[in-house]
Amino acid sequence: MVPSELEQTEGSKLSSQSATPNEDGKTTMDHKGGGWTTFPFIIGSMTGLSLVAGGWGANLIVFLINEFHVKSITATQINNVILGCNSLFPIAGAIVADTFFDSYTVIITFAFVSLLGMILLTLTTTINSLKPSLCAMGASKCPTPSKLQFAVLYIALALASLGVGGTRFTIATMGADQFDDAKDQGIFFNWYFLALYIANCVSLTALIYIQDNVSWGLAFGICTVLNAIALR
Repeated sequence: MVPSELEQTEGSKLSSQSATPNEDGKTTMDHKGGGWTTFPFIIGSMTGLSLVAGGWGANLIVFLINEFHVKSITATQINNVILGCNSLFPIAGAIVADTFFDSYTVIITFAFVSLLGMILLTLTTTINSLKPSLCAMGASKCPTPSKLQFAVLYIALALASLGVGGTRFTIATMGADQFDDAKDQGIFFNWYFLALYIANCVSLTALIYIQDNVSWGLAFGICTVLNAIALR
């Protein structure tokens, strides 16, 4: 993301607006957003973060069952909690952005939180001490995760879910705020949702294919790289 142009709009309302007289001699405020200059950076960041969210969330039940030997009912319960958090956290993110900070600060902060979550998730698939031992072929009972392994997993999922909540729709607000004209804002939202659904399609196909047929570590590693790029 490009802070020099985005912060002009989000950092301080006094610095992002200037006073000009209208035809009646009254003073009005001219909004100075980044406009279409910032458009590719905002859409690019949103696309990357959406790929990340789909990459770790869409196949979570399979991940918990195959990699952490969690029972299917428990995996479903964990997945439902995560889905609920992913739906509620954006509300909290919007409140924080509107009440305490600006959208840019919230997005950068929670994108970094998401990155921390993805790093931990990647480590759980690549470091043997952070995941249970492989299940022996034909074994009736697989090794259960330790308390430490569960703790790292839950922290990773919580951070990743917080990252989704603080970025997904706050980016849309900040992007629309770059434009003064309602038509331009409408065009932005069209592109925003197009990019969002394309990212979801890619994450639900390509990334899940990698998880199921290649490696969970590789898939989560790709998500981590995408998250890091979205922060730039």
